[in-house]
Amino acid sequence: MYGSNVAATATSSALEAQAVLDGEEDAFATLVALAVQKDPSLAGRGAAALAGSVGASTSVTGPKLGTLAQQAKPSWLRQRAPQGERYDYLSNSLRTLKLNTVCEEAQCPNVGECWNGGTGTATIMLLGDTCTRGCRFCAVNTAKTPPPPDENEPEHTAQAIAEWGVGYIVLTSVDRDDIPDGGAEHFARTVRTLKQLRPDILVECLTPDFRGDLEAVRHLARSGLDVFAHNVETVDRLQKRVRDPRAGYIQSLEVLRAAKACDVYTKSSLMLGLGESDDEIIDTMLDMKDAGVDILTFGQYLQPTPLHLTVHKYVTPEKFEYWRRYGEEEIGFRYVAAGPLVRSSYRAGEFFIEAMIKTDSQAQQAAAGATF
Repeated sequence: MYGSNVAATATSSALEAQAVLDGEEDAFATLVALAVQKDPSLAGRGAAALAGSVGASTSVTGPKLGTLAQQAKPSWLRQRAPQGERYDYLSNSLRTLKLNTVCEEAQCPNVGECWNGGTGTATIMLLGDTCTRGCRFCAVNTAKTPPPPDENEPEHTAQAIAEWGVGYIVLTSVDRDDIPDGGAEHFARTVRTLKQLRPDILVECLTPDFRGDLEAVRHLARSGLDVFAHNVETVDRLQKRVRDPRAGYIQSLEVLRAAKACDVYTKSSLMLGLGESDDEIIDTMLDMKDAGVDILTFGQYLQPTPLHLTVHKYVTPEKFEYWRRYGEEEIGFRYVAAGPLVRSSYRAGEFFIEAMIKTDSQAQQAAAGATF
């Protein structure tokens, strides 16, 4: 045991050293190093993932950041460009199968990190690429009546993911207020089919609020998914300014509460830099914890086009680290990821969440064995 701990410590130190790229901190490498510190059994997998993504590209000028609205951006907002064999494979596969990803539609700056490396993955966007809502922070296309969803999408999506061989996948969707159940059964069919094809895969669903229809929430939460994610997005005071009027702070908390009552892991996310105060962030964390949220992510809001909300403030990496520690140590979340380029569906979080699920499963098995 002592020898394995020493090896894990050495590996963690190496990963931390690799977290520095061209003099700047690399978000993915840093979070992987933290994951290995929390669960040393992830050391080998973390090193392999980093080796794959580092070998794929040496550029740190993320392409989407360069096309964002021209506000002065600090030096820490850098990321590797989307290049490499794994990136090309996933990109071509998605095009062939006519699948959408939130990685591209929402102009996520981490697309290069998440799609590269041996464990590369993508966040698949179900129900089309056009949303019925118009949030002022989001770059996804909007329309009052989008085209009807592809009825075969759940099966096609599940088959594609099963062939990729990934261990953790995130399914998300646009809001579809034009569909009676908001698309909950479409989501659930995808999960059920995927679990039939790959029972071992961990599935996270990053969902809309289904217009507050808690039966739709429960239907999806009971579909066999492992993590139910829904983003509160911002503090209560800024909800009407940031989100579509049909969304709401209390409504989102009730969605998370209903999902947690179905005995699944729950996850949410906050964007920082929109004008929120520290006290408001703390109040929001307390409200989310009260709603049963297990996992929380913080990221920097980045203005996707001049028509969207401007950035009020660029939050420093040190402040993000403060919120990470505050969320875990003071509020009591199971896991908090916080950083300028962290997003709700971000590959580094896979290491923490998979370790958490594995540890809990082992503890449950041990407890069951002790009763005999």
